[in-house]
Amino acid sequence: MTDTLSQNKTLPEGWLEVESLDIDAQGVAHRPDGKVVFIEGALPFEQVSANVYRKKSNWEQATVTQIHRESSQRVRPGCPHFGLHAGACGGCKMQHLHVGAQVAVKQRVLEDNLWHLGKVKADNILRPVEGPAWGYRYRARLSVRYVHKKGEVLVGFHERKSSYVADMKVCHVLPPHVSALLMPLRALIFSLDARETCPQIELACGDAVTALVLRHLAPLSAGDLAKLRAFAVAHPEVQWWLQPKGPETVQLLDPPAPPAPPTVRAEPVDAHQQAQGERLSPGAGPLNYSLPEFGITMPFKPTDFTQVNPHINRVLVLRALRLLDAQRHERVIDWFCGLGNFTLPIATQAREVLGIEGSEALVVRSRENYDKNKALVPVGRSLFATEFKARNLFEMTPHLLVQDGVADKWLVDPPREGAFALAKALAELHHARQGGPDAPPLPEGAQHWTPPRRIVYVSCNPATLARDAGLLVHQAGYRCSFAGVVNMFPHTAHVESMAVFDLEAV
Repeated sequence: MTDTLSQNKTLPEGWLEVESLDIDAQGVAHRPDGKVVFIEGALPFEQVSANVYRKKSNWEQATVTQIHRESSQRVRPGCPHFGLHAGACGGCKMQHLHVGAQVAVKQRVLEDNLWHLGKVKADNILRPVEGPAWGYRYRARLSVRYVHKKGEVLVGFHERKSSYVADMKVCHVLPPHVSALLMPLRALIFSLDARETCPQIELACGDAVTALVLRHLAPLSAGDLAKLRAFAVAHPEVQWWLQPKGPETVQLLDPPAPPAPPTVRAEPVDAHQQAQGERLSPGAGPLNYSLPEFGITMPFKPTDFTQVNPHINRVLVLRALRLLDAQRHERVIDWFCGLGNFTLPIATQAREVLGIEGSEALVVRSRENYDKNKALVPVGRSLFATEFKARNLFEMTPHLLVQDGVADKWLVDPPREGAFALAKALAELHHARQGGPDAPPLPEGAQHWTPPRRIVYVSCNPATLARDAGLLVHQAGYRCSFAGVVNMFPHTAHVESMAVFDLEAV
């Protein structure tokens, strides 16, 4: 603090020296009396003037008004809608910072969380997983708003710190072909009878199909449906889905007709004519993504959880499986398995895999994905025995953990809430096995149960990862061997990360 105060005393009155960046992409500075100032738009090592708009007893929030000394890591934002001005899009927070420096900030956030929240320090820091900085966002929820005063429809993300929809004409984090659809979509929705009752379009891009889920609060007229079909003809990659109520009501605008029974032709048919007759309608075909390194193709529905960034997902799965290092004789459990994004690749390597997920519907879908891929895997590679179970993973107990059997290794990929109940059950089993006057009794069947030797934990929230890491390291007998960030969402403050826990030798 002394160094900070002495630096501030040498600055002209009202100037602030920015020392670091917080996870919300705000510059952090101190006034001469030690009061913290969080400054939107400021970067580390800059000297700035700022306008304070919120004051508390020990901190202030401000917006940069002038940069007197600029950071070498400041770059020109790639999007015309990014900034601090009125109406600026709130979808990204870090476009003014070099993407390499963004990753460094996220790495620091991960390490700080591990230490301050979990009192854990990784033995090794993994090299960050990076990919394209633009055009990566294959999933998005776009708000739709008919603005009476402007006499037009807006389609896009919300303005920063506002419920209003930003007047976006392009979006460079969306795939280029989707960014190019923004203005045509605005014109389309404006032309609909239902333009005032369509609040949202959910985007889900597969390898070949772009699914658009139109949320509509009232039934669509025949004319509106015809306009949606015409839009799909003009944009053949688009596949329309409709959502009249909750997510369970999502369905294709035009479901495929069941295959016609084979007919016997009296005369041979020209091959070109046959191809013309069998050509798919616009937007037809399955919505899926591939993991080519494992020969896996994953069908999904547009409202299913899949990773936003497919480029990073492929690298993420590769790294996770390399770190897991599943062997042909081993049994692996994939917790929070979803559609099988990790489960199916693991099944190409391990003797046996168990995928556990909280949603019964997702378990059904993951079984279907397994069966489809089992018939499609390349020659010389096969999917080994795989089972899927539905279980509430936020209510795990030592007894349930034992019921799922012994596994050599685990992969854990929870939502933002983390895997606290799972880590706690593992810690309680460890305590029971260690014995002692306050140790709980071993649950039935646990006498021969052994914990996994290695856990690979994929996290979308460094705070809950750190909390769970504290349990694993300090109460369950593990050490944190590796940790590192995955830049799944460039230009945003979202931190995706991965950690590896190895069982300490007894």
